[in-house]
Amino acid sequence: MSPQISDVELQEILDSRGNPTLRVNLHLDTGLTATADVPSGASTGSEEAVERRDGDPARYQGRGVVGVAASAGAALSRRLVGTRLGAAEDLRPLDDQLRDLDGTPNFASLGGNVAIGVSMAAIRAVADNLRTPLWQLINWLLNERLERPVQPILPVPHFNVINGGAHASNGLAFQEFMIAPLGISRLADRVRAGAEIYHTLRQTLADHQYDVGLGDEGGFAPAVHRPETALTLLVEAIKAAGYEPGPDGVAIALDPAANSFAQRSTMPSGPATYVVDNTSYEADELIDYYEQLIDQFPIWSIEDGLDENDWDAWSLILHRLGDRVQIMGDDLFVTNTGRIRRGIRQSCANSVLIKPNQVGTVSQTLDAVAVAYRAGWTAMVSHRSGETADTFVADLAVGIGCGQLKSGAPARGERTAKYNRLLEIAHDSDVADPYPLPGRLRPIGVSA
Repeated sequence: MSPQISDVELQEILDSRGNPTLRVNLHLDTGLTATADVPSGASTGSEEAVERRDGDPARYQGRGVVGVAASAGAALSRRLVGTRLGAAEDLRPLDDQLRDLDGTPNFASLGGNVAIGVSMAAIRAVADNLRTPLWQLINWLLNERLERPVQPILPVPHFNVINGGAHASNGLAFQEFMIAPLGISRLADRVRAGAEIYHTLRQTLADHQYDVGLGDEGGFAPAVHRPETALTLLVEAIKAAGYEPGPDGVAIALDPAANSFAQRSTMPSGPATYVVDNTSYEADELIDYYEQLIDQFPIWSIEDGLDENDWDAWSLILHRLGDRVQIMGDDLFVTNTGRIRRGIRQSCANSVLIKPNQVGTVSQTLDAVAVAYRAGWTAMVSHRSGETADTFVADLAVGIGCGQLKSGAPARGERTAKYNRLLEIAHDSDVADPYPLPGRLRPIGVSA
């Protein structure tokens, strides 16, 4: 007989920032318990699924979730007990039940943090019942949505080694400066390169009399204000660690997270002015600035280079820079199929960042990936700044064959857990580890 849910238990735990988050335990009548821990973002898009909190100022400054856990757990148990979780086909109906129970477009009632935890635990329960690796089940589910199959592959880790923006208090407007070992042949060597450059960067910063304290994602947070300074330090560290800066060695990816330095004086949907190190830029001027950085440094990807409501400017940046770098939307798309389709119609990007907790269920996450792939876009799977030791996103990156995963610096347990899971998959399976990676712009591992 197919396993059935016998109870749904939600528990308050802590994330990497010391804030409460949820652990979901799905108890099955077979005696199995499937578990998922839910991350939380600091830099968030306005259209993300709603994250429910208790709002009790006497506990965790209102950020507690013990009340959410009790009420949602009871409601879910009433609705989901008896639900079958034995086959891949059981996942969509369960996710649909979560949406029906919530009754809002963005999980404002049940909570996106509740929904994604249940959905992640459910797919783990099915994978366990089928005795199938999680990444393999994810791959099967994605390919059911596509006309041509995508092969699972081991991704290039994008290590966030310098933190700014909402992830640090150093005055650096751009949020993430990542190293991407695009030209290194094996996953184990890509991870090694990330770790070696990270440690070399620490010494480089110390040599230049910068503080080596850390930001939210384990990267260094030196008191630099100009992106050029951070990029110069990063290139110096790449070279000092014995690697070649660029697409044939170790490239750089940026997440400016422009929502955080966009200023609006008129309508929310109107054009923004952007302030970087006390310098104001109109959108076209900011794109000029990005182009100058691309000319000077080995940058291969720019994520959230513009505000999430500046749609016309997104079309401009793709037209100006899309043949040189990956133009990726995160806050712009929030893993939402409707927003991704709009981006495709308006030619706003050529890549999408995938964060399951932005949208609320695994089924919706895979729908978003499928929409992007059909358009010939690339994708990158991402953690959140408030993380746990849960490794779901590592299996997701392998299963959807996107070839790219960002999970912070190669330091701190909640970050290295994801990279270690990739190493485990590489060791225990025959997942493809393609090399050389063809070109700077490509749907990595995608049969478009």
